[in-house]
Amino acid sequence: MTIDEQLAFLRKGTVEIIREDDLRAKLEKSARTGVPLRAKLGADPTAPDIHLGHTVVIRKLRAFQELGHTVIFLIGDFTGLIGDPSGKSVTRPQLTREEIAANAETYKTQIFKLLDPEKTEIRFNSEWMDKLGSDGFIRLASHVTVKQILERDDFHKRITEERPIALHELLYPLTQAYDSVALHADVELGGTDQKFNLLMGRNLQREYEQEAQVAVIMPLLEGTDGVQKMSKSLGNYIGINEPPAEMFGKVMSISDELMWRYYELLTDLRAEEISRLHASSEAGERNPRDIKVDLAKRIIADFHSPAEASAAEDDFTRKFVHKEIPQEVEERTVSAGGRKLSHLLTETTLASSMAEARRLIEQGGVYVDGERYSNVNELITLRVGMTITLKVGKRRFLRVRGV
Repeated sequence: MTIDEQLAFLRKGTVEIIREDDLRAKLEKSARTGVPLRAKLGADPTAPDIHLGHTVVIRKLRAFQELGHTVIFLIGDFTGLIGDPSGKSVTRPQLTREEIAANAETYKTQIFKLLDPEKTEIRFNSEWMDKLGSDGFIRLASHVTVKQILERDDFHKRITEERPIALHELLYPLTQAYDSVALHADVELGGTDQKFNLLMGRNLQREYEQEAQVAVIMPLLEGTDGVQKMSKSLGNYIGINEPPAEMFGKVMSISDELMWRYYELLTDLRAEEISRLHASSEAGERNPRDIKVDLAKRIIADFHSPAEASAAEDDFTRKFVHKEIPQEVEERTVSAGGRKLSHLLTETTLASSMAEARRLIEQGGVYVDGERYSNVNELITLRVGMTITLKVGKRRFLRVRGV
């Protein structure tokens, strides 16, 4: 690629590049000298699972890798002890070294679904932070002012609202910034919530007489609800280790409008290819549902395989298009006899409580052998050896056999 083509390739999906002229200069120097850039992405292993929202920046890291540059996936086993205050209105609970180490191991296996393990540096910031010592940390802290730290929106808001800020939280941007110094990073990637930290890295590198890194800032991906940032706590996430069928169903549940955002941030299609797809949909040449099926299969193929993506499509078609029962359905046994449908749902754990069972039935979300039941007092009788298939909502099936 020419430098202009490389910039266009790297610019796709970004919110901001600080500064793009600096990135151009770095790419030109790399092409001239044959020395690859060092592109860094840091992640604190605060949870064991990675979801699609996390992969937005990992994909951008892969883009640098595909252009022949050195990519560094930095696991923040030291900064994880502090807890990133980005976007937090309260102090985060601190994790133990053991929790962080366990989560870090799962990160290492998950990121290689996107990155080439042979061409990826895995580093831990405890390598240099543990060696810094108390005197070294004090010297490091002398390079930044309290005013600079308190300019951060999260901290300013908490002060205004008279919410407490623990002293160790103020040190987080400084320790993340020092990672860029220790690694001599040319580029650092992060979401919009990381902008302050990335810019702190630029400033600190200048303090250490290094060339300032370029900050490549990516958007935060909306979850399946299309409103909130993708988050496990909000239940609007798609985990990259989820079964293909589950991933497929979740992608198909997003709105047609959100689909284009996912195409931009979660696939390797170029911007012009996505624009052509969008135009064909708007012109009525292609059904948006079919385009969404292609999106789901692309995403699943990245984290599982093309064969499993096709199988997930077939399973989805059987369940929801032809309304057939999937090939593999969990089976449970219950004692033969009669019981109310609401009791059967709780007994088989398809509902967590009687209240939930009643709500599901009254809302028309419960089927017995393909027939919808809306009466909570409906009596279901099972004889010994008799099997029925329960369906709750769109995706939950269970075979129940009387014994």
